[in-house]
Amino acid sequence: MLEITFDLDYRSGKPLYIQLYNFFKNEIQAGKIDPGEKLPSKRKLALYLGVSQNTIETAYEQLLAEGYVESVERKGIYVKELNRDLFLHVNDVLNTTKEINEEAREQYLFDFSQGNIALEHFPYTIWRKLTIQSLYEEKSSYFLNGEPQGELTLREEIAKYLYQSRGVRCSANQIIIGAGTQYLIAFLTMIIGRDAVYSMEEPGFHRTRDAFKDQGVTLKPILLDQDGIDLKHLYDSNANVTYVTPSHQFPNGMVMPITRRMELLKWAEEKGRYIIEDDYDGEFRYKGKPIPSLQGLDNNGKVIYLGTFSKSLIPSIRISYMVLPNSLLEKYSQHFTIYKQTVSRLHQHTLWQFMINGHWERHLNKMRTVYRKKQNTLISSIENYMGRQATIIGDDAGLHILLSLQNHMPEIELIERAKENKVKVYPTSVYYENNHPEQKPMILLGFGGLTENQIELGIRLLKEAWG
Repeated sequence: MLEITFDLDYRSGKPLYIQLYNFFKNEIQAGKIDPGEKLPSKRKLALYLGVSQNTIETAYEQLLAEGYVESVERKGIYVKELNRDLFLHVNDVLNTTKEINEEAREQYLFDFSQGNIALEHFPYTIWRKLTIQSLYEEKSSYFLNGEPQGELTLREEIAKYLYQSRGVRCSANQIIIGAGTQYLIAFLTMIIGRDAVYSMEEPGFHRTRDAFKDQGVTLKPILLDQDGIDLKHLYDSNANVTYVTPSHQFPNGMVMPITRRMELLKWAEEKGRYIIEDDYDGEFRYKGKPIPSLQGLDNNGKVIYLGTFSKSLIPSIRISYMVLPNSLLEKYSQHFTIYKQTVSRLHQHTLWQFMINGHWERHLNKMRTVYRKKQNTLISSIENYMGRQATIIGDDAGLHILLSLQNHMPEIELIERAKENKVKVYPTSVYYENNHPEQKPMILLGFGGLTENQIELGIRLLKEAWG
């Protein structure tokens, strides 16, 4: 019998047949088992390893299916001739990729990404329980296609929540659920029409800008002033659709005051214009009283409201939504219900249960406290370690701030020096289309995914990096 030196690991949790299959595959690829070599019979190998013949048979069937071995009738199973040079190359590539990934993981101690959230506070136990419950409730129906706009029960809960928390006035019928804001932006350009002239804040979220551009629309950047999007430049642009982030401008962080909101609504009332209001992290406000959404102030059906659960819950479930005014809802109903829903019905049903059972409200209240503490730690650490050498911008709301440094380093040098100290920080130049102010570089610091201790240590390392 072929010499086999292999011990099964009963504690690994990996099926025994997979362990055996991987052993033979790796031995064959490495040339340790020669072509034409006969593998042990199922009965003998089962006795030798102390497992069932079914385990051996399943492992052999997988090797046969992938072409590592061949079965010769009445004789047994033999190793096939393979191009080992190819396997050596593939293994080299895999090993190199593994080393690169490991190096990338080890490269940074602290990552100030604005896209990360406090996963340690996610209610895993509750979410797992509700997910399992969703599978048992009318389980057959959730494996089929649902309503194009999303599950009605979830849309009804979202409508209630939006009215209570953000002053958004809408029915469930006006809400369309979709897999992320970029998808909804692309879908929205189809509903409004690609012949419209679109505009957005400058600076503004680069992924949104790319979503517009990929739809082939005319997109004009509109500069900001201290209150948000500049109305004079907006009028001069001749745009008839504009995208704004009024509750926490991305990335500069200002909150659009009520006077500017009313001026923007007046702009939209003229000539059939529309405002796209992206309230991407409107749940997290740390100073002053919440300002009503633009949609809640709109009496003429000119605002399309966008929201997401990515910041407030978890990004991976990809549940975002938009609220259409009636004029666009009619257009959607006539021409676009042919497009199927893009979010898992199982996730939608789980989120609905999460909301109706009060878990959503409790989770939000908890996260507001968590993020307020993290932001306080970030600000106090910057003040302690950097003092007057740094200016904090946009700390009224959200999960990130901007940091302006007075050390005369350009943006790229700030990022590279931080990297040398194993801290990852982010540029703001990517959020500009045309007008990045090179003479005043700013760094974006997100704090949602770091602990308070990591934030303090990260800022201390940045102080050392930037002098």
